[in-house]
Amino acid sequence: MSGKDYVEKDYYKVLGVPKDASATEIKKTYRKLAREFHPDANKGDAKAEDRFKDISEAYDVLSDEKRRKEYDEARTLFANGGFRSGGPGGGSYSFDFGDLFSGSQGGGAGSGGGIGDVFGGLFNRGGRQAQPRRGADVETEVTLSFEEAVDGATVPLRMTSQAPCRTCSGTGAKAGTTPRVCPTCVGAGTVSRGQGAFALSEPCRDCRGRGMIVDDPCADCHGSGRASSARTMQVRIPAGVQDAQRIRLKGKGAQGERGGQAGDLYVTVHVDPHPVFGRKADNLTVTVPVSFPEAALGGTIEVPTLNGPSVKLKLPPGSANGLTLRARGKGATRKDGTRGDLLVTVEVVVPQHVTGDALTALEQYREATASDDPRAALFKAAEGA
Repeated sequence: MSGKDYVEKDYYKVLGVPKDASATEIKKTYRKLAREFHPDANKGDAKAEDRFKDISEAYDVLSDEKRRKEYDEARTLFANGGFRSGGPGGGSYSFDFGDLFSGSQGGGAGSGGGIGDVFGGLFNRGGRQAQPRRGADVETEVTLSFEEAVDGATVPLRMTSQAPCRTCSGTGAKAGTTPRVCPTCVGAGTVSRGQGAFALSEPCRDCRGRGMIVDDPCADCHGSGRASSARTMQVRIPAGVQDAQRIRLKGKGAQGERGGQAGDLYVTVHVDPHPVFGRKADNLTVTVPVSFPEAALGGTIEVPTLNGPSVKLKLPPGSANGLTLRARGKGATRKDGTRGDLLVTVEVVVPQHVTGDALTALEQYREATASDDPRAALFKAAEGA
């Protein structure tokens, strides 16, 4: 829609208010007409819908003090048939209708360029353009080894996301052509819809929020301006991540539109199990077998660690099967850089075949401890229950 079309439209007549109407009067009249001609109240009535659009367009201009002033000045200029101004040497020259928008000059020397800029705010809906649009969030998965999950790792991720089409540079238009401003939202990407006493903004349906309409679409993106883009990026997975944990990497998702910020990348982490070590929050776990004599008599046992030399722990005499010992600082890395502990579970190994001196020693041990029946307390408790 040209600037001439806007200026020749009598927005005061559209709303049915005088040219000196106050802002309050304009607002009151608009609300009344918006309720009357709203599409929800006139389903299937094309004339009512067109009337509603005209009302919204008129209110959009007249409700803004600056744009209303520009509109009134522009209409006055056009009503007078042009614009005259003194030229060099006291002469005069005039701008015809086209001069106002093309910036050309007629009838003499002078600087006519930019007269249309005076009314740019009006003809571009108050300078509004389609707003920057944030890029979409992207989700992917990665599998880490047990050690990488504990200590952190930098891994390559190959992702496919939407990005500006390279063929048309994101315009959506075929080479040699350009999109045109959407006549419905005038490039804003949004339109106002009356809802009772309120005006709500929503994405323009005709241009789907882009503010532009492509008549001759790009063959690669089919007019959307977006295309699938594959890229490989190095991503740092923090230390201490756990299996099935979802990590958010801000700004690593799909690129935005019209200068909008990029979306986020969400990475779901899978951790391969370890043949020896397990994980319990920030602590690592390991099961260490000990012989029967070690459990009975106590001593010092050597325990492996995930990364680094083994550690020695003191095993107290009479250690029962399932006893847990703790090696401090040998666990998983925490967010603050410290480490959890290594929890060592003792597993007493009972020999399957005992012969010779070992058999004799065990029989002597059994005879010596016959009076210390370990199940006596159990039976006594059962009888008293």
